[in-house]
Parts: sequence; structure tokens; C-alpha cells
Amino acid sequence: MDTAYPREDPRAPTPSKAGPHTALTLGAPQPPPRDHLIWSVFSTLYLNLCCLGFLALAYSIKARDQKVVGDLEAARRFGSKAKCYNILAAMWTLVPPLLLLGLVVTGALHLARLAKDSATFFSTKFEDGDYD
Repeated sequence: MDTAYPREDPRAPTPSKAGPHTALTLGAPQPPPRDHLIWSVFSTLYLNLCCLGFLALAYSIKARDQKVVGDLEAARRFGSKAKCYNILAAMWTLVPPLLLLGLVVTGALHLARLAKDSATFFSTKFEDGDYD
């Protein structure tokens, strides 16, 4: 009794060695394009400086519509534009307060140094002979 594993089926056809085979290589399936709709809604509601969030929302909706229709290339283009507008909206909203905070901190440090210097100037004791 043969106990070799894996067993071959004796009824299976033997592979033919004569004749070329045609192989069709398909690329890896690309993921569906992203429309960034949630990010665009957030940008529209909270980060809508210069209406960039609204533009992002419009392109996100266009991307979703094109994805539903089946035009994945147009959906990818509109999704990319929506992403760019979302990034711009986030930068326009986050960078100015950070710059303002930096200016306030450096101004406070400068004023503290001025106050310290003026305190030493006004606490200087002069002798009567210094006024001659």
C-alpha cells in the first residue's frame, strides 16, 4: 500500500508538453480612489478660511459621484484636488495661530529682559559727587 502524500489522481490528465501556453498577467487590483469626504466636511465646518473647506467638499462630492458612475480616473483626480484643498485649509487654519503664539512668547521674553535691565538701571545709587 502506497502512503505517499500528496497522492496524485491516476485519472487526472497529464500536462501536455507540446504547444505554447498563453498567460495573461493582471496587475494588482488598485484600491478604489479616495474622496476624502469626511475630512472635507470637517474642513468646511471648522477650518473654512477663504472657503477652501467648501472647495474641498465640492471636489469630494464630485469624486464620489465619479466613483459611483465608474470613472475611476476622474474620481482619482477630483479626490486629489479635494485632498490638496483640505491640506491648504488645515495649513491656513493652523499656521497663523502658531505664528501668533511664537510672537507672543518671544515678545514676552523680550519684555522680561527689558524689565530686568530697566530695574537694574533705576536701582543704581548715585553719589552727590556724580552730579557735578
